[in-house]
Amino acid sequence: LRARPMKRVVDPLRLMGARITGREGGNRLPLAIEGGSLKGISYKLPVASAQVKSALLLAGMYADGETEVVEPEPTRDHTERMLRHFGVNIEKNGNSIRITKQKEFAGRGISVPADISSAAFFIVGALITPGSELLIRNVGINPLRTGVIDVLRRMGGAIEIKNEREVSGEPVGDILVRASAIRGTVIEGETIPKAIDELPVIAAAACFADGETVIRDARELRVKETDRIKAMTAELLKLGARVSEFDDGMSIKGGSPLTGAGCSSWGDHRIAMAVAIAATGASGETEIDGAECVSVSYPGFFEVLRGIQTD
Repeated sequence: LRARPMKRVVDPLRLMGARITGREGGNRLPLAIEGGSLKGISYKLPVASAQVKSALLLAGMYADGETEVVEPEPTRDHTERMLRHFGVNIEKNGNSIRITKQKEFAGRGISVPADISSAAFFIVGALITPGSELLIRNVGINPLRTGVIDVLRRMGGAIEIKNEREVSGEPVGDILVRASAIRGTVIEGETIPKAIDELPVIAAAACFADGETVIRDARELRVKETDRIKAMTAELLKLGARVSEFDDGMSIKGGSPLTGAGCSSWGDHRIAMAVAIAATGASGETEIDGAECVSVSYPGFFEVLRGIQTD
């Protein structure tokens, strides 16, 4: 986290009156924050970011006047849904979200569904493993998070969503996946914010697709826990995939058999899990250095993966 750029959230909070200092003028952690009053602003996000949007909306709940956040592209709206669930008045008009200072709101029970980003690894694993059928229950299927499902279906993946319902303001369903012959596709534009966290495992899936898969407009991947474009390119190349790196994405030509190799997690949980899924379709053994980093988001990942493979 100390390496991630923070000005994207620090700058608009400063415009609201927040007093924040830190390394590189507040661009790097650790940050020091002084308490004080805030005022509402209208702010257009330069890059689509649900995290920055959420920070400004939460600040807006305690700021004088109205706070407006305008997105270049719609991003995941878990924060807005949760706030409405709590009774907070929040308005959305197109890509504009408005909130005013809240005098009070009521606590409520929340049921948290399974995370589609975590489910994505097993969805891809089932698609690329001949004869597989896998049912994943109680998964959050927020339409601004299901870009991975849209992309994999476009690639020919047999994926069904069953038992759709709403729980605590969030859409939930059971995801049924069957092994499929998948094909290359182009992933770009408005699809990117809906699948940004799943792009590493989509890249792994592309190794097993017929034809070329191209990922564009995804430069945001370079400022995650690690540079995920560089990391996935390097690790898939080690396994024998045909991969090319762009400034804002990558190209993967599927169809080449993968061979187990010594790989690195780059200290990034999503890289470790994406490489592990690619390795399930490779001949021979793959060893992932630093794989314990999966505990950041999925401590039991390897145990679940082994259990599914055994079944």
